[in-house]
Amino acid sequence: MQTINCKGTLIDFSTPKVMGILNITPDSFFDGGSYKNEKDILLKTEKMLLEGATFIDVGAYSSRPGAIHISEDEELQRMIPVVDVLLKNFPKIILSIDTFRSKIAQKTIEHGAGIINDISGGKMDAKMFTTVAKLQVPYILMHMLGTPQTMQQNPQYKDVTQELISFFAAQIFKLRQLQLNDVIIDVGFGFGKTIEHNYELLKNLSLFNALDVPVLVGISRKSMLYKPLEITPKKALNATTSANTIALLNGAKILRVHDVKEAVEAIKIVQLLNK
Repeated sequence: MQTINCKGTLIDFSTPKVMGILNITPDSFFDGGSYKNEKDILLKTEKMLLEGATFIDVGAYSSRPGAIHISEDEELQRMIPVVDVLLKNFPKIILSIDTFRSKIAQKTIEHGAGIINDISGGKMDAKMFTTVAKLQVPYILMHMLGTPQTMQQNPQYKDVTQELISFFAAQIFKLRQLQLNDVIIDVGFGFGKTIEHNYELLKNLSLFNALDVPVLVGISRKSMLYKPLEITPKKALNATTSANTIALLNGAKILRVHDVKEAVEAIKIVQLLNK
């Protein structure tokens, strides 16, 4: 049975969980600029919690392809007030912080956040692994080729599944050496992958279960869904649910989504197969 310890609470993944996305960036691909003030942020968060989100993932740095790079100070100035207001209004909330910077990780955990979600898998800040190990918080290790600014410039692999399994095995080993037990992996759909790479990873997702850590899937409204269907991200909810269902059947334990209610429903339907 896979579990993680979040601020003294044991989260059990015998039933997969949902992570709701709260982007506080002006330029994210789907909901950028939607939550500009405290009221909007609190309403969106309350809605996701009521619909069944176990975690809320807060992002202050847009990681869409070609996104504008912002300074550490600007990321911190966006992030800390939101962490504070969410914990004040929802004291039991488990906040995941979407950052690749160890300083942001340190400060947000000090302010009461519970998880660090690193799109770079420790590759963009040499201090990240030692920081999360010292803090003893669950760490989401994602794979990305390059940086958000470069990742979609002709990504190439000999065997995308095997290369990612090797990457995760090496990074998990480093974290275990630092005595960090609570590691979650995310293959990073759309982060330095072609549409073909993404579907190969989705098809082979069950192979990542051999790493014996929970697998998170962040596929919500991404271009691998809306581009083949020739629709917009706004119209990609049905495709997202289809892809999330495939991920669940292949062993995903966390769905990171914009639409919590539909993800919870997908989990309930898939769980009925296991009764």
